[in-house]
Amino acid sequence: MSANYKGMIMSETVMLGGGCFWCTESVFLPLRGVLQVTPGYAGGHVDNPSYEQVCGKQTGHIEVVRVEFDPNIIDLETLLQVFFATHDPTTVDRQGADVGPQYASAIFCQNAAQKETAQKVIDAVAQQLEEPVATRLLDAALFWPAEQYHHNFYARNPTQGYCQAVISPKLAKFRKRYASLLAA
Repeated sequence: MSANYKGMIMSETVMLGGGCFWCTESVFLPLRGVLQVTPGYAGGHVDNPSYEQVCGKQTGHIEVVRVEFDPNIIDLETLLQVFFATHDPTTVDRQGADVGPQYASAIFCQNAAQKETAQKVIDAVAQQLEEPVATRLLDAALFWPAEQYHHNFYARNPTQGYCQAVISPKLAKFRKRYASLLAA
């Protein structure tokens, strides 16, 4: 956790894998208290992997977003509730038609407090769904930013086929359910 004492902005970071990072980034960007969302890769054994390498399923990386947030405005528990409500945490290495280890549901916890909060939310989600949650609860890992063309992909390509078929409906549902969390 860090602080900017001029503006008293606190920041904390969590890395989340919830399928395609284009979708996940689009969900977290408009939340009040989220300072930055960066798509990338984590959890693998290859340094600075490319998108093509990760899609080749041999690097061990998961598509993630690194979410920097102000815990005084939005706490980790709320972020995780949004995370679980906007992807399927019950499937292993799959989100809809996106299949492969790079699409795993995962939380890379940066410290013990995050791990405790994440486990609490996972337990609540499993109870609510009445089925096991496949989300991997992992320790902090190196983060490799995705290539620049992946950053803010949906905002730059809203008419692209995947964006229209997958992301737009997901965002519409998300905005309706979490309207009170959205930045003005």
